[in-house]
Amino acid sequence: MLIEKQLNELTVGHYVVKIAKQQGSFSLSAPGHIKSNAVISHLKSKEVHSVFIDESKTLKQSPASPKINTRISREEITHAKEIFEQSKSIQKELFNAALSGSTLDLSPVVDITNKSIDAIFNCPDSLACMLNIRHKDEYLLEHSVSVSIYITLFARYLKIDRKIIEQLSIGAFLHDVGKIMIPDEILNKPGKLTDDEFTIMKTHANHSIDIIKKTPGISKLSLDVAALHHEKLNGQGYPFQVKADKIHKYGRMIAICDIFDALTATRVYKKGFAHGKAFAILRELAQQEHLDSGLVDHFIKCVGVFPVGSLVQLESKKLALVKERNENDPTNPNVHSFYSVKLHHFLNKQDIDLSACDDFIVKGVRAEEFDLDMNQIVEMLLTEG
Repeated sequence: MLIEKQLNELTVGHYVVKIAKQQGSFSLSAPGHIKSNAVISHLKSKEVHSVFIDESKTLKQSPASPKINTRISREEITHAKEIFEQSKSIQKELFNAALSGSTLDLSPVVDITNKSIDAIFNCPDSLACMLNIRHKDEYLLEHSVSVSIYITLFARYLKIDRKIIEQLSIGAFLHDVGKIMIPDEILNKPGKLTDDEFTIMKTHANHSIDIIKKTPGISKLSLDVAALHHEKLNGQGYPFQVKADKIHKYGRMIAICDIFDALTATRVYKKGFAHGKAFAILRELAQQEHLDSGLVDHFIKCVGVFPVGSLVQLESKKLALVKERNENDPTNPNVHSFYSVKLHHFLNKQDIDLSACDDFIVKGVRAEEFDLDMNQIVEMLLTEG
């Protein structure tokens, strides 16, 4: 049932459907919940006098169920950075051990993946944000760390049991350890690999399986997840051409996480795709029966149309960093605008709730397109005050 409410009667939690009376010509980009008093103030500034709300959709605020704060604090970003850097150090030690033929020590992997899981359960966007701050010359180290983070985010979204998530995270952390056995001229070749080179590249999966099998304390699930990351539902993957009925849910999940990170990561010889383009490619691969289409859709919802920490270009010709999701209106998150595309220079930072203004996102972009440093942008905007 729609009820007309004066602006002074509006409260956080009301679901606004449309404008009822106003002095100007303001229009809502989409119906949605009032998330803060700032939204009400914005409506007043646009000379809106009353709105229609759907009373049945009003969110009840109570001490027992407080509103979850989805913003990332300075402390959470700092902690996420520490976890990411520590993860890379451990990854480097694993590669060195594998190259020398030594048995891998699983204990630091268990410790750091548990830290990652704790951080993600506490504030999922903090570590997800780190995935947008990458060093193009550290892809080998960062890729396995990132895939481990993605599968943890994905598993949490799917409400998978914590004990299972721990094994998935470990398997993903180790899944590419065999790449250290591939010659550098093939592993880091900037152009397309020849058939012979690709045959050699594919052996990294076998090397990983052999190395992980010899690791004391490894679980069967962690090994399975690592072993299945390049298999396809149509049976044309590698190393064992496993078909759909033999690829369990967790193997299908890591395949999605692995490809998505490879698509979005920038390397020395390749610029990463923006999230929207990468999502489109995942859907194409699902149509070709490489990936599980249902899980691809869930993964896209998990990561978000415009993830926290990603860059977007606004209709106003400004660049902005996504700072907070809008669960009720995913295409209109809260952002920090900071750069003029038209004038090619930095602007004073402005916090914008896109669900309550006339501006909107035109597309997701990459910092490199504008010769900007993503690390500096996040430092400047997300860790302020």
